[in-house]
Amino acid sequence: MLSRRSFLKASLQAAIAGSALLAKANAALKKMKITRVRFYENPDSRPIFNQSMHVITVETDAGITGIGEGGMADSVKQCAELIIGQDPSRIEHLWQHMYRAYFYPPGREKIHAQGGIDMALWDIKGKALDVPVWELLGGRTRDYIECYSTGFPNKGNLRDTARACMQAGFRAFRTGLAGAGQNGAVFDNRRMVDRTVEECKQIREGVGPDGDWAIDYHTRVDFADAVRLSQALEPLKPLFCEDIVRSENKAVYKSIRQMVKVPLAVGEHFADKWDLNELVEQHLLDFLRVTLPNTGGITEMMKIAALCETHYVGLTPHFTGPIAQTALVHVLCASSGAALMEVRGDGSWNLPHLPKAFDFKDGKMWPNSRPGLGVELDTSKLKMVGEYTQYSQPIPLYKRPDGSVTNW
Repeated sequence: MLSRRSFLKASLQAAIAGSALLAKANAALKKMKITRVRFYENPDSRPIFNQSMHVITVETDAGITGIGEGGMADSVKQCAELIIGQDPSRIEHLWQHMYRAYFYPPGREKIHAQGGIDMALWDIKGKALDVPVWELLGGRTRDYIECYSTGFPNKGNLRDTARACMQAGFRAFRTGLAGAGQNGAVFDNRRMVDRTVEECKQIREGVGPDGDWAIDYHTRVDFADAVRLSQALEPLKPLFCEDIVRSENKAVYKSIRQMVKVPLAVGEHFADKWDLNELVEQHLLDFLRVTLPNTGGITEMMKIAALCETHYVGLTPHFTGPIAQTALVHVLCASSGAALMEVRGDGSWNLPHLPKAFDFKDGKMWPNSRPGLGVELDTSKLKMVGEYTQYSQPIPLYKRPDGSVTNW
């Protein structure tokens, strides 16, 4: 047992060491300024703005570069020029600046670009402090994140495919409506509802009594058939039924909620908290499907996670690219509400531009202790199409007396 003198000495040494570390960290953060933002085209990115896998790097005068993912060249340029010369450690401030600097609320495509930059800012801060981002967000709340698979490799039929998915360690197998075809193909709601029910019976048998399954209607069926299908699937106990009608009119879920009992998942089409708060606050859904960078990045996703937890809504985020997937691991590992991650196929991705990204095994996403997001980037595999080094503020930006951002 330590003597009182030895204990006090050890405590003092620890305090001095901690203060020195904190001072060093603060000094590093205070001295940094953003010097350049670059945008790289990823040839593997889907041609959909809100599922962009293009890469963003944010460079600082301290030699630390943050890595993010999302957006398109024009939308990234507009956000990037607002942060040149700014302190990258003021992440919330920069988020508000990018979101509000053009006065009109940004659309979902611009928010996607902002989300990619926000990821890179968190990556910078983690690297500067030599800690993973989940540590900055409050520390780990879980040891790993359970996953569900979309597009698990076919094993010959739905029953065997769903069974193999469970055996691979996934929490759930996710399917879609029957009858998906080529562009312009006829989709007969009535017939496809009946076929979908029969397919889901096979899936339920495949996952077994202890497994879970989910289905995405993909907003493809009309209201009446969406209700009919949901009622028919109820005995098969789906984990959730997703996007069962079109997303433009969110108020429709007030009617749907009274007509179906299956758990509902919504949100792939949505963005920041202002885009979805009524759905969550009125508990018109059971699982929210928004993801990074669609929401505006880690900064906004943490707020959305807290909003969902307050209203007992789970998170089952939609996947986008591998860097965003990696960032999502940090968010969900620091959030305490119910959460599952979507994984494409069996979780194996060919990522020549990312020597290191997310850590996936046994059907689960695992946090790691690498600084920042824990991503390593090889830009030689990508094409740089944008480089921004000059600050631009097109309209006045006002501040409150305390220095926080307000609108023009």
